[in-house]
Amino acid sequence: MIPNNKIRETTLFIDFNALEHNYNYLKSKLQPNTKFLAVVKAFAYGNDAQAVAKKLQDLGVDYFAVAYTSEGVALRDAGITKPILVLHPQSVNFKTIIERCLEPSLYSHFVLDEFIQVATDLNQSNYPIHLKFNTGLNRLGFDMEDVTTIASTLKTSKAVKTASLFSHLAASEDLNEKPFTLSQINNFNNICSTFKNKTGHMPWRHICNTSGILNYPEAHFDMVRSGIGLYGFGNSTKENKHFLPIGSLKTLISQIHTLKPGESLGYNRGFIAQKTTKTATLPIGHADGIGRQYGHGKGYVLINGKKAYIIGNVCMDMIMVDITHIDCQEGDSVILFDKSYTAEDFGQTTETISYEVITSISKRIKRVFIE
Repeated sequence: MIPNNKIRETTLFIDFNALEHNYNYLKSKLQPNTKFLAVVKAFAYGNDAQAVAKKLQDLGVDYFAVAYTSEGVALRDAGITKPILVLHPQSVNFKTIIERCLEPSLYSHFVLDEFIQVATDLNQSNYPIHLKFNTGLNRLGFDMEDVTTIASTLKTSKAVKTASLFSHLAASEDLNEKPFTLSQINNFNNICSTFKNKTGHMPWRHICNTSGILNYPEAHFDMVRSGIGLYGFGNSTKENKHFLPIGSLKTLISQIHTLKPGESLGYNRGFIAQKTTKTATLPIGHADGIGRQYGHGKGYVLINGKKAYIIGNVCMDMIMVDITHIDCQEGDSVILFDKSYTAEDFGQTTETISYEVITSISKRIKRVFIE
């Protein structure tokens, strides 16, 4: 249980029971032989990559994915032994990738050629690589027309071996875009068939993200990838009820002020009282992930179950909230988000998404893990 008593400092509580629940729910959607890749990039979506990955490794995930090489190195340093896919490696890090037994996503002829050269120089044999194909997201990836050249390149070297072919769905959470998503899946199927015809080898295939797992079971293939679902969000009102947000961000009231009409609050006099107003100052600010967009009455926190709107300009280390209507005192606990008032709810006050809210939480905030 996450403590309900007064806390002494700004803290992100991370509930591993909720993480296990979300993992088991997603696994229940899969066939027994479908592999599960856990996405722990961006500090495990703002939680704690090393701690979260250790828990998921204990739960039995098959693969991890990070965005950058440094994230994979940090997991290896923390004792993670499962395979780690680096989704957006840069060629300057290819030697490190091999030295730390990471597996690169290669998405263009440039990075494929560069990696083969580095692997050859380091006397590698059948080093696992993952080939990413663009089926409509138009961000990273080879095109269908590249398969013939890729096959020729791979035949010239024994240094690497293709572990998987994969792509990324652009709108799997939006069922209004179902025709587009089905076209992506069809394109991916064609790419995989062509690759097999050209190489005589069919690697693992994966295209589904969290929403793909939930909405397109026919596209689970050999492996699926989940990020946001593990952290408690299903990308739809229908699915959110099956997930438990793992993070609860809490702080406390540092000081209470009473402003008279005409008095101002914070930098640039961002709030000027029109009537007698009681305010609370909280030790969390834009350096902690609470961006300036939440100021001027847009975002709110919960104090003793009531909404306290953020007023004035968000400071680097502090925010001020209106508590005129709330019975509270210095030292009382404050909820930024939790399982009931979720990060998605908090983000919607400024028209952003749960991903941005949770990945923005600064590493300087204390983490407490709940088992």
